[in-house]
Amino acid sequence: MVTKLIGKKLGMTRYFVEEGRSVPVTLVKTGPCVVVQKKTVDRDGYEAIQVGFDVQEKELRVNKPLRGHFAKSGGKLYRHLRELRVDKADEFEIGQEIKADIFSIGELVSVSGRTKGRGFAGVIKRWGFSGGKDTHGTRSHRVPGSIGSNTDPGRVFKGKKMPGRLGFERRTIKNLMVLDVRPEMDVIAIRGAIPGSRNSILEITKI
Repeated sequence: MVTKLIGKKLGMTRYFVEEGRSVPVTLVKTGPCVVVQKKTVDRDGYEAIQVGFDVQEKELRVNKPLRGHFAKSGGKLYRHLRELRVDKADEFEIGQEIKADIFSIGELVSVSGRTKGRGFAGVIKRWGFSGGKDTHGTRSHRVPGSIGSNTDPGRVFKGKKMPGRLGFERRTIKNLMVLDVRPEMDVIAIRGAIPGSRNSILEITKI
């Protein structure tokens, strides 16, 4: 039984629930995920399947080792590969498609992805520092200020909030409800916001 799928974030919209309230939802394309490889306890030490998602049309964008790997599962090339742990890999066939119908309306899922990358940011944008006064004479507007004392301890403590890269970190949002499933389109609607920008890759896991 598969409890996880790879998907692509399509964007956000809203649904009107039975009570008449408007709730925000995120549309995710969750397939088809094609079984590319099976891993068993006898050969690999654990049970899992490797799935490919999002067909790559241009052969030159895939290196030769991966082309040979994909040739064993039907010849189609994929942009993304993930391993999914299963109880018995022999229950699946190479080339088998796993679609959105493994999810059902009302069940809870966890969604993992990378947040939007904001590039290099200062302490006000990155950590919410208030900054210095904007009055006449001050030269401390958006700087972090002192980052430590001099002789003792004579260093900057690890974890100090300072300027640096903001975003593009893996995040997992738990207990999100599936409000709609469209198997013919391989699209599911998940209540609330999830990490990442449009067309970013996600992992949707049943709870």
